[in-house]
Amino acid sequence: MKKLSFYLIALLITLSATLSSFSVKENPVKRSVNDLDEFEALVNYLENNGNYINTAAPSLLMAEEVKKNTKNQKYHIIDIRSDSWFEYGHIKNAHNVKPAELLNYFENKIEPTNYDKIVLVCYSGQSAAYYTSLLRLAGYDNVYSMKWGMSTWRADFAEKSWTKNVKTDLSNKLETTENAKLPKGPHPVLKTGKTDPKEILRARLQERFAIPYRESIVKSTDIIENPGNYYVINCCPEEIYKLGHLPGAVHYTPHTFSSEQDLYTLPVNKQVVAYDQTGQGSAYIVAYLNVLGYQAGNVGYGANSFMNKVLKSKGLDAFSKKQVNMYPVVE
Repeated sequence: MKKLSFYLIALLITLSATLSSFSVKENPVKRSVNDLDEFEALVNYLENNGNYINTAAPSLLMAEEVKKNTKNQKYHIIDIRSDSWFEYGHIKNAHNVKPAELLNYFENKIEPTNYDKIVLVCYSGQSAAYYTSLLRLAGYDNVYSMKWGMSTWRADFAEKSWTKNVKTDLSNKLETTENAKLPKGPHPVLKTGKTDPKEILRARLQERFAIPYRESIVKSTDIIENPGNYYVINCCPEEIYKLGHLPGAVHYTPHTFSSEQDLYTLPVNKQVVAYDQTGQGSAYIVAYLNVLGYQAGNVGYGANSFMNKVLKSKGLDAFSKKQVNMYPVVE
């Protein structure tokens, strides 16, 4: 009898252990899309895969290099201006592609790896910088924007863009005192419905390519008139920040927009507006912030739009006639 009881007890223990193991297998802990912080997943992915915005950005080429390589089959020039401006005059062998079509163009129309350098060209260099940043984030690390855009190619292009937008008459409305960064706070909430960081990135890029760059432009006069509407980040070298900056502007050193440093000091309840000397380097940063879900804007023409003469006097990155060439175009 005791022997039988022993066998029964052993059998019950075995059955209990078996059922317990089945229970674990039948009810695994699954990570649902609702558990995933898409923002953190995306930031970690970008920082661990080149960390472009904090290392190599901006990626600019001068017009002289582009001109020397118009016949070079390893250079591919993409002009993102309107059809009418492209027909008015464009760089030889340039291809006219609408900004909204760029991602599709890279994925289905060309083989990007066939080229040493792919150059985006626009009116002033700013929208090209913005879209170059998006393409770089997409993994196309041979894309560049032409500095100053077509304004540096020929005088008539400059007159329609850079020449009429450089100003100094706002210099007396600038600040010289240093403004403090916000403490670290919440970050944007992304809801692409994806769990793979690559898929999150692609969804965010598709959304940003569909939105025209012009919707990211903020005028320096708007900031001066309504400084409380914006969180302004100055991305110039510190010595330029100290010369004078837009009201309320906070100095952020380029290449510090990481999850461990400045990224979490940006507000999510106010438009973040960036600027540097020309609006071209900051356009790269604005594209990155928009992909991450911030409401980011770029000051058109950067500090040149309000303190051009000051920049010139200090030998800094100011637009002038020196930047304008007389290169030939196809009409």
